[in-house]
Amino acid sequence: MKTQAVFYHAGCTVCVAAEQNIALALDPARYAVEIVHLGEDKGRIAEAEQAGVLSVPALILDGVPFHINFGADLAALK
Repeated sequence: MKTQAVFYHAGCTVCVAAEQNIALALDPARYAVEIVHLGEDKGRIAEAEQAGVLSVPALILDGVPFHINFGADLAALK
């Protein structure tokens, strides 16, 4: 059974690099990775906040948020 992973980002260069180097590097046999561009899908910002995301890019694995690098505060995306 695959574990759900969610990668939240805002499309900035830091976010895109993290997506390419971290989110897409996860083993697809082990993780079902969903990429969420919060700049384009603002309706999911509350979901990201509830998951513990403070800034993007961030990766949620097994319900735990990992803040990869400080690209943008979620407040800036609202």
